[in-house]
Amino acid sequence: MAIEIEHKFLLANDQWRNCVTQSVRYRQGYLSSQATSSIRVRISDDHAWLNIKSATIGTHRHEYEYEIPLADANEILDKLCRKPLIEKTRHFVVDNGHTWEIDEFDGDNQGLIVAEIELSEIGKAFVKPAWLGEEVTDDMRYYNNNLSQHPYSEWNVIL
Repeated sequence: MAIEIEHKFLLANDQWRNCVTQSVRYRQGYLSSQATSSIRVRISDDHAWLNIKSATIGTHRHEYEYEIPLADANEILDKLCRKPLIEKTRHFVVDNGHTWEIDEFDGDNQGLIVAEIELSEIGKAFVKPAWLGEEVTDDMRYYNNNLSQHPYSEWNVIL
């Protein structure tokens, strides 16, 4: 069984930008979101994946990922996935022996930047870099699945 163990944070400042070792563009969409799981398709460069995650909010959840043909992924994103799609650049930063993934969102989620760290075991200690802000692991608004339903650009809209 595959388990993802991660923590999500907002950023306190832009100092992390000086430490980026690599950046990758992602385009992804959701086929299904239920109380128990979500199914998404993601494209990066010339690779594509089908991903299934449990809908658990918190530091760990089940995750399964399978590479699929790029042409199929583009067709699924364009014709079958819920809109808006998630568009982002993932920046990789190594700090104190850990790789941080910092997602800088575009499109309907432009302006949102979230840092994530994946750990090998639940409760594993890690040093928080000075550029790290508030932890939002338990706030479902910051999960990509939710951002595809309630984009960041709509958060401040008064109903």
